Amino acid sequence: MADDNQRLIIFDTTLRDGEQSPGASMNLSEKLEIARALEELGVDVIEAGFPIASPGDFEAVQAVAQEVRAPIICGLARCNAADIDRAWEALKHAARPRIHVFLATSAIHREFKLHMAKDEIVRRAIEGVRRAKSYCDDVEFSPEDAARTELDFLAEVVEKAIEAGATTVNIPDTVGYAVPEQYAAAIRHLKQHVRNIDDAVISVHCHNDLGLAVANSLAALKEGARQVECTINGIGERAGNCALEEIVMAVKTRGDYFGITTPVHTKRLCPTSRLVSHVTGLQVQRNKAIVGQNAFAHEAGIHQDGMLKNRNTYEIMRPEDVGLPNTELVLGKHSGRHALKDRVRSLGYHLDEAQFERVFETFKVLADRKKTIYDADIEALAEAQVHDGPSLWTLESFHTSDGTGTLAMGAVCLAHVDGRKVQDAACGDGPVDAVFKTIERITGICVQLNDFHVRSVSSGEDAQGEARVEVEYNGRVQRGHAVSTDIIEASAQAFLQAINRLAFKQRHARLNPQTEAVTVS
Repeated sequence: MADDNQRLIIFDTTLRDGEQSPGASMNLSEKLEIARALEELGVDVIEAGFPIASPGDFEAVQAVAQEVRAPIICGLARCNAADIDRAWEALKHAARPRIHVFLATSAIHREFKLHMAKDEIVRRAIEGVRRAKSYCDDVEFSPEDAARTELDFLAEVVEKAIEAGATTVNIPDTVGYAVPEQYAAAIRHLKQHVRNIDDAVISVHCHNDLGLAVANSLAALKEGARQVECTINGIGERAGNCALEEIVMAVKTRGDYFGITTPVHTKRLCPTSRLVSHVTGLQVQRNKAIVGQNAFAHEAGIHQDGMLKNRNTYEIMRPEDVGLPNTELVLGKHSGRHALKDRVRSLGYHLDEAQFERVFETFKVLADRKKTIYDADIEALAEAQVHDGPSLWTLESFHTSDGTGTLAMGAVCLAHVDGRKVQDAACGDGPVDAVFKTIERITGICVQLNDFHVRSVSSGEDAQGEARVEVEYNGRVQRGHAVSTDIIEASAQAFLQAINRLAFKQRHARLNPQTEAVTVS
């Protein structure tokens, strides 16, 4: 139990529940990059994954547990021996491990999913908590779909879980069904009817199906909940989770109302938001609270006049407090490694020396092409390193031809990791399509292109173009991302990145067959 009842525990589940957002899967290096950013942000708990879901999830939880030392590292498990044992195997090297066990309790889940009676639910919950407790002292229990569970039964399960050793009890609104007054009443009921409730921290985990995840979480805080489970940018299953940045700034901005504190370093909110957006490919809407592009923008004349006289007339927070600088640092071809490294880090990226050297090399090339390099350009270069994974093929060169009344043609030369170089050409519906088809011919992987878009990452005629693709192959979806001042080159690199990931996974799967993934909200 927390010593200070006015201290809010921030439990970040971006790497677990956030990754369940469709299209947001991350590779190991991306998860580690985000975990390091969360540590720098100052979150209390990182839920790193669901170790039994797949070998990849296990590997990610294990790596985060070994490399990220300040926060509590948490792994999710169902209330069964295999899940809990697997979670501990992944977490055992963590400086501060937590096992998070869950079991559904609502009537609809009992009848249609679990086929269990109430007494069986209670027994399984007790057994699960006790087994987790045999491995580590820090154990969290979640009655899944708690918001639709009968309050008296919910109180019974929570009380038994605490008796069995749970130090945190989470009350999830798994399907985003609750409204603030009802959800607050559920927390109040537990405070009044669970005799040992003060022996554990009450946590809340709200989904945003009705757009109420943050409102429900804040309502629970007023009733005594002291841990909020949330994600960067509110990403997650279906409509997403409670947004970390909104919870943190609501508590900080309205300290007069909530009377609770959090040690989160708010100036890291925007850099961390950008990192997660880049890694997952999920763009933040312009009018998103706290971290959206328009969050601190004022266009109306009356607002602008008020801001010029006193910024408090129309701003309840300062942009600097959430990590938005007043001015951008402009770098050029004469800038050195130190200045670039400092700016890369300030933008939220943690690159090793090899990654940074590749960024520096591409930065110098870009500086020869562009008069001015903006923060967005630097982010794009750093992001390319975060996204980089094993590459069987690299782009050596390409050539395209197109014009009115002619058939587009693309010629490509790819280098394989084994040292050979392969050239081929194809026609297509435009130069980008021709290049894509040629890459497919060379690699032997023909995919369905689900999504493709290109945008400018900064201003000016010489701006870099950012290309993103999503492809599907044998039911497996993969994404690619690249930047270049040449949008056809960016498109080719993004497409090749997706092909590389598919090719690598094909080869890896032959030696490491994956288990069926399991997901939970």
